[in-house]
Amino acid sequence: MFVPTIEGPILHADLDSFYASVEQRDDPALRGRPVLVGGGVVLAASYEAKAFGVRTAMNGRQARTLCPHAVVVPPRMSAYAEASKAVFSVFERTTPLVEGLSIDEAFLDVGGLAKIAGSPSQIAARLRADVLARVGLPITVGVARTKFLAKVASAVAKPDGLLVVPHDGELAFLHPLPVERLWGVGKVTSRKLRDRGIVTVRDLAELGERELVSMLGRASGKHLLALALNHDPRPMRPGRRRRSIGAQRALGGRPRSPAELDAILISLVDRLARRLRAAHRVCRTVTLRMRFGDFTRATRSRTLTQPTTHTETILAAARSLLGAARPSIDDKGLTLIGFALSNLDDEGSVQLALPFGEDTPGALDTALDTLRDRYGTKAVTRGTLLGRDEGIAVPHLPD
Repeated sequence: MFVPTIEGPILHADLDSFYASVEQRDDPALRGRPVLVGGGVVLAASYEAKAFGVRTAMNGRQARTLCPHAVVVPPRMSAYAEASKAVFSVFERTTPLVEGLSIDEAFLDVGGLAKIAGSPSQIAARLRADVLARVGLPITVGVARTKFLAKVASAVAKPDGLLVVPHDGELAFLHPLPVERLWGVGKVTSRKLRDRGIVTVRDLAELGERELVSMLGRASGKHLLALALNHDPRPMRPGRRRRSIGAQRALGGRPRSPAELDAILISLVDRLARRLRAAHRVCRTVTLRMRFGDFTRATRSRTLTQPTTHTETILAAARSLLGAARPSIDDKGLTLIGFALSNLDDEGSVQLALPFGEDTPGALDTALDTLRDRYGTKAVTRGTLLGRDEGIAVPHLPD
């Protein structure tokens, strides 16, 4: 007699402290020790360092104050990219239905594999063993009926764990958790909720839609209530093309001159436009993200009149956004700057401007792309960036 499973079918697989774990894998002397990847800004911290309060994106000086015996290692982005490829190869051998979220995490749908591979929890256990054996890295897996709950389960199970949320235990697992576990509850929303005595997911679920909407707005209120009741209808989207591409640069605490900020802006935009063209896509919207010296954040966007891949067109929009933020930068200082290109389309699905229009990739773009393909991205650069530190190019999933 066939007994239907009460597990899954969604797995959320998430590598533990990815960059730091790769460093500990490759250098046995680092195993069991607190490790910080990156000196000026912490790009990753091992769990031994996190135990002292160190967190990703923390200022390096603050991190070393909290954990003075930590070992600081420079980032090796090529090693992390290779490790990610190897892990995703394990994912794809497990199931063809893989939805990558970043270079170190993905959703996997194993619902149709019961007869040939076992239950979702058995598949998850085997996946963890395969990643450790083939790639040498610990990975945490959450198993649940919805993508949201599988991701929450993996977060709760970290580090190096496996947590299964059965269908008949979903709300019993979810409701006691702090309200910050819900997607969309950041610092501002958390403060609003906790000021009203809403501390757990259960508190929010019991509040009701009308009061949540009046407190947080219609979209946010309805979204959070749905998650608190584990209503997440989003399907798996294997092979989905990303909806935006972005890059950012941590600036540390020292003031930056307008010329320095402009050079950083050029470097980020140049990198993004190159990725856009390599993926044969065009963008319509440019978004600037900033973190100030007082830890507040701001976002500004501009939608272009026509889709483009042209570096100078994107750069003009980026400069305009940064210029509008100048009073806040002068007042508070800037510790992080990031840009994202969104409203993406496939290059062949939209009508670009005529060959001599401003939105057609210029001769300089084409020449630089050709030379970089031939000699490498470090060998050829724009004159403005010559001799300047262009920051770290973080590995990412294919665009």
